[in-house]
Amino acid sequence: MTDWATISSLATAGGTLVLAVATFASVHSANRSARLAEATLLASVRPLLMPSRPDDPDLKVGFADNHWVHVAGSCGTVEITDEAVYLTMSLRNAGAGLAVLHGWRVEGGHDSSRDSRPSVDGFRRLSRDLYIPAGDVYFWQGAIREAGDPDRDLLTRIASSGERLIVDVLYSDQHGGQRAVSRFSLAPRKDGAYLVSSVRQWNIDRPDPR
Repeated sequence: MTDWATISSLATAGGTLVLAVATFASVHSANRSARLAEATLLASVRPLLMPSRPDDPDLKVGFADNHWVHVAGSCGTVEITDEAVYLTMSLRNAGAGLAVLHGWRVEGGHDSSRDSRPSVDGFRRLSRDLYIPAGDVYFWQGAIREAGDPDRDLLTRIASSGERLIVDVLYSDQHGGQRAVSRFSLAPRKDGAYLVSSVRQWNIDRPDPR
């Protein structure tokens, strides 16, 4: 005799299994689509700081104490006075999103290509917000005013000896995410300006690009 109860149970179990597999595949596909959509959205607002080009226009940079500096394309400046040390760089945002600059740090140029990313805790916070639109040119600036600041002695020595200067800039996208650190090398020129070149790029909130 045909055991219709067993057949019915097996058919129900088979249908349930097929439904479960279909549901899993649908959820997996939806999750993958969501991840792709998120990655696309993040890429659309991701900044990338690079040195500006030599033919980019000069920029006039003002500091809080009414000190003014002119910085040419692809260049930076280091000015040491009795009141402060003034630093600038002309930068270009080669990314797709607005770059929001958060902080900076300096060091001597003897080990500019080291692989280890500097600690975020060691960055100086900018005293005002600086924004660089996507595909546009703007500046970074920093100042050291305290006489006992060790970086002031470092910058004074570098400026007098003609060494390279390393500047690390911490920045993010317009939402505060996708934080990154761009390392720049400033090489002194005969005219007193510094030629800016890109050295390293580290991601903080995402995997590094290498």
